[in-house]
Amino acid sequence: MSLAPVVRDDFSAPFFEASAEGRLLLRFSPSSGAWSEPSAMVCSVSQAADLEWREASGRGHLVSWTIKPGRPRDDQPAQDTVIGIVETEEGPWLTLLLPDADVAALAVGAAVEVRFVQPEGSEHLPVGRFVG
Repeated sequence: MSLAPVVRDDFSAPFFEASAEGRLLLRFSPSSGAWSEPSAMVCSVSQAADLEWREASGRGHLVSWTIKPGRPRDDQPAQDTVIGIVETEEGPWLTLLLPDADVAALAVGAAVEVRFVQPEGSEHLPVGRFVG
């Protein structure tokens, strides 16, 4: 499965600038000390509106996953796509494509590290890779 191109807007610009450098940014609320996902407009814990971008570790663990069946194309065999829900070390959950995942080895709690890819015509996008 190929990723669709994504284009930044003013809100997402800091996230994509960091992504191009191989860094994951999440939203952080200084008043509550809680982390939120990148798209959050208010703190997911306290609803505080004081969110700022902060660099995250880029590490987490697999919570769940789904396998999207592929379709054969141009005499090429079908290639399934693994999409995982990853809980980051900071707390927020991210939905990530897991492009190199061994389906037979998928397990709740498996260590995942965020990497970045750049589809043609797109910003750099986070994907997950199993580690350890």
